[in-house]
Amino acid sequence: MPFEFEPQKIKDIILVKPKVFGDNRGFFMESYKKSDFTANGIDVEFNQDNHSKSTAHVLRGLHYQAKPYGQAKLVRCSKGRIYDVAVDIRPNSDTFGQYVKVELSEENKHMLFIPDGFAHGFVVLSEEAELLYKASGEYNPKADRGVLWNDKDININWEIDFEPILSEKDKIQPKLSEINKGELL
Repeated sequence: MPFEFEPQKIKDIILVKPKVFGDNRGFFMESYKKSDFTANGIDVEFNQDNHSKSTAHVLRGLHYQAKPYGQAKLVRCSKGRIYDVAVDIRPNSDTFGQYVKVELSEENKHMLFIPDGFAHGFVVLSEEAELLYKASGEYNPKADRGVLWNDKDININWEIDFEPILSEKDKIQPKLSEINKGELL
């Protein structure tokens, strides 16, 4: 099998480690194979692919889409290095408000599967980073929502020793406790 599927501490979040075939010419890897993903609990139809580029110290997130427009995501860092974070915002979940953080990089080639019902964000640890990610739903600007990146109730340990660069939108996102629970998945 060209992948290892490693469940994380929050149910349904899965770290995917592809098998990489490398030699002096470069490398080859499969980044997605529906049959393998489905056989390992990721039975999602991806409808949109995204590509983002960010410079050093940029922090994006924590973003999600309000129901019924939620998105599952499969995130990979194709250039550079990031900490990728998923926060459980499912109101009836035993792990509501908890998070998973993993390092994704061009070196490790790992991917993080994040199901519906999670806010997603990342911080760039290298000079720049490029992310490629699949989403199960198309982006809907009217459903675009977020959670404050440094909400004390979530208490994400970003492990950074710099002031992150944030968008104006991300500077003023609400805390998780201030969000309309009816919009969450």
